[in-house]
Amino acid sequence: MLTDWAWNQISRDDGKRRIVLSANFQGRALSDVVEDIREAVAGMPLPEGYFVTLGGQFQAQEEASRLVGLLSVVSLVLMFVVLYSRYKSATLSALIMANIPLALVGAVLGLWLSGQPLSIAALIGFITLAGISVRNGILKVSHYINLMRVEGENFDHAMILRGSLERLSPVLMTALVTAFALAPLLFEAERPGTEILHPVAVVIFSGLISSTLLDTYLTPAMFWLFGRRDSERLVAEGGGGAF
Repeated sequence: MLTDWAWNQISRDDGKRRIVLSANFQGRALSDVVEDIREAVAGMPLPEGYFVTLGGQFQAQEEASRLVGLLSVVSLVLMFVVLYSRYKSATLSALIMANIPLALVGAVLGLWLSGQPLSIAALIGFITLAGISVRNGILKVSHYINLMRVEGENFDHAMILRGSLERLSPVLMTALVTAFALAPLLFEAERPGTEILHPVAVVIFSGLISSTLLDTYLTPAMFWLFGRRDSERLVAEGGGGAF
């Protein structure tokens, strides 16, 4: 709801008169309020020569959101390039990056349950979460290949089960240590100085839960279904080991 408003003064920009109507609000996301204002203004008849321009904090937020979105796409492309340069396989690179949507499932659910809007802080949390989830995929896939190349394991269920169990502890330690570090930001959102970083903590914490649980089962299954040809080729060539 709007808490106050003020019709400040009439000024001029580029030879045109300008009237500023400002307002503060609480209890709703900034994007929702701006969307309501735009819908109301869109159906409002204006005299000739009059027009409405929205500005303020939301404008800077929209520009920052576009920049973060662009950087997110660049980051994903660079991740794929780095993985492909290591494994020389689009299939294995895509299999590892499949951990990202697995993590986003929990992150989106966490934002929804906590009532947090999709803010700049949340977008930054998504990028951080993507890096952590890709690392977990690298740990498993590289270990599978190492078992085949160094220890002579065959591509079978026993090898995948062994590799998954041996990499379960590092993945769990990453998730637990990160969760403990985020606990002050997660459970003390009302304290001064933590409200800005609270969405980051929500995204990373909830995303780690879904990523860890789903990655434990889905990454080995996807490697079994799609990774045989490229992993055996890497073993024959002597590459694709520990990252």
